[in-house]
Order: sequence, then C-alpha cells, then structure tokens
Amino acid sequence: MSREATIQRKTKETDISCKLVIDGTGKGSIDTGIGFFDHMLEGFSRHGLFDLDLTVKGDLKVDGHHTVEDTGIVLGQAIGEAVGDKKQMKRFGSCILPMDDALVLCSIDLGGRPYLGFQAEFPMEKVGDLDTELVREFFYAISYKAGMNIHIKVMDGFNTHHIIEAMFKAFARALDEATSVDTRILDVLSTKGTLV
Repeated sequence: MSREATIQRKTKETDISCKLVIDGTGKGSIDTGIGFFDHMLEGFSRHGLFDLDLTVKGDLKVDGHHTVEDTGIVLGQAIGEAVGDKKQMKRFGSCILPMDDALVLCSIDLGGRPYLGFQAEFPMEKVGDLDTELVREFFYAISYKAGMNIHIKVMDGFNTHHIIEAMFKAFARALDEATSVDTRILDVLSTKGTLV
C-alpha cells in the first residue's frame, strides 16, 4: 500500500496544495514564494527520499509568517495521514548532521504526542527572504499537526544558512528512519499495543 497523502488548505491568508509520498525517491517540486524556504524544502525532500509536490500562495505582502507556519501545518497533516496506522514502522529516528561549520542534532518520535524542543540561535535575522525566527514556527506546526516529538539542537555553527540547512536535512533523515518499515515489528512499536 502506498503511503502518501494529498492535502488542500485554503484560508484568507494562504492557499496550499501538497502531495507527500513517504516511500519516494526524493523528487521535489516546490513553490512557496520564498526562495530560501523552497531550497530548504527541496533539501528535505531529497535527503529524506520523500516525493513532495507543494504549492503555496501566501500573503507575502504582509510578511512570510502565514506562509511558513501554514506550510508546516499542511506538511504535518500530510505526514500524519501518510503514515497511516503506523504498523511495522520504526517510530523513532535521529540524525546528527554536519553542514560545513554547522552541526545539528534532530531526534523524533512519531508516537502521536506533539512536542517541540528547539535549541538554536541564529546569527542573522534573515536568509534571503526568510525570517529566521519562522524556522521554529515551521517545526512547531509540523510537530503539533503530525502528533510527533521533534527535538532539534544546534551543537555548533556560525553561518545561519548552514545551520538552517542542517536542520532541514537532519529532520528529513530522522523522519526517513522513523517512517521506515521493519518486518520484525508485528503491530505498532509500543508496549501498550497502541500509540497515544
């Protein structure tokens, strides 16, 4: 069975179309109107081996907040729907990823409970047209909509571009691990027999 989801979400602030395939090959077609954000999502798709088709029309004349946050909401919803009942899924994933001067840890649990631990400081307030404070908002929205723990910790780094890129790639690789199927797991990976 194909693990994928298609989400459409339209509000007065954003109009988003998203298709996510968990068991993909890393093909991404992304247009959010924020070039650096597109670049980060392309890295997420490629390094997690997820196929992601994403189009976002947001109120960028205001600022990027609604576009970035709502993209996180939709991507989180797509992840939650695509993984389905989570049977035979590894559930946990982690990655410590280097990106030149940056070193970032990302660890996740797809156990159904939302939480974001985010330890990062960005030397620059913007990279391209992306306000760096919105990176946390993006991951927060994913965690709550997908029902997953996400812990991101910057261990080293001084270049803001590299730090953020390492975050997205580490998250992608951790999510790839957590969504991987292990045939030794007969149901869901929980001593309770259920998640949440």
